[in-house]
Formats: sequence, C-alpha cells, structure tokens
Amino acid sequence: MAIMKRKGPFLFFRAMRVLGLASLLAATSLVAAVEPGEAQEKRWGVGTDVGFISGSVDGTVFALNFNLDYYLDRAFSFGPMLQLVPGGDLTQVAVAGVARYHFRFDDVNVVPFAGIGFVHASLERGSGPGSLDTNDTSYYIPLGVTFEYQLAKKLALASTVMLNLHDLNLDPPIGRDRTSVAVMFGFRFGP
Repeated sequence: MAIMKRKGPFLFFRAMRVLGLASLLAATSLVAAVEPGEAQEKRWGVGTDVGFISGSVDGTVFALNFNLDYYLDRAFSFGPMLQLVPGGDLTQVAVAGVARYHFRFDDVNVVPFAGIGFVHASLERGSGPGSLDTNDTSYYIPLGVTFEYQLAKKLALASTVMLNLHDLNLDPPIGRDRTSVAVMFGFRFGP
C-alpha cells in the first residue's frame, strides 16, 4: 500500500514532464517553421536548454529548461519559463514568469533576465525503514544572464548562468534549501 502512495505523485510528475516537453517541442517546431514574410508579424520566441544545477539538496543534478517569449520589441521580451529536474532521487519542477532584456551586438547577444514563480521538489532516497520521502513547494526567483551566438537570423546557440532563489524545507536530515546555481546550454528561436 505504501508503495502505491509513493508512485501516485511520481507518475503525476512524470506525466507533467512529458506533457511539458512535448508542448515545448511543438512550439519550437512552429517558431522554426515560420516563413520569412510572416516573421515581422510573429513576435514569439522559444528557448530550450540542458545543463546542470549545483547546490541542490541532491548535489549536482541534470536539468532541462524551456522558455516561451513574447517580444514587445527586439530589445524586450517576457513569458513563462519551465525548469525540470527529471532524474535521480530529486524530482523538481519550477515555473516562473520571466522578463528579458536583449543587448544585441552583431553576432552576439547578452540577455539578462529575472522572474518570479514557484518550485516543487520531491526527494526520495532508499527503501525500507531508513528511506527518505519528503517534498515541499516554495516561491521561485530565477536571476541570470544568457549569452547567445547567432547561427542564423532566427536561430542562436545559447549559454545561460542562473541563480535560483527559493526556500524549500525538506525536513531533517535534509533541512532547508535556499539557493542553487544552474549552468545551461541550448538554442533560441526568435523573431
């Protein structure tokens, strides 16, 4: 019976990860397929990243990052960001609304950003009497900068460094987790 209770939230988060990944891949395909004549009318951009988060309650973990941006003009965009930690003992889902300012220099863009949202973390270690199964939800404030190298007019190679601020309380022996640092690499598709 205890095993079934633990699998319920795990299956829910696995389904959420698959749904999020599928929807962002679909959005990426739509943005990449825009015809040149439509580019001026379309103001949406998509970003995908893979990388690592250091300083989490499970040490350094693999992470996925997705963002959807609406450009008010070429210098300012805002939209949702989704960060997933899908493997290991830690499962973490963070969602935030993020604002970005785009400094454009020939083939290189520098994009500082800040946002606010929430994060849910679930930590499961071991099995049996000494096992650990705890979770918490907290506010989430991502602060960072992305360096983009333009490969084509609408496609850029991206490298992101991000400080994640939150206040997850995962009970003893883990305790509080207040910050982590993410280093991500990926692509940006934009107008």
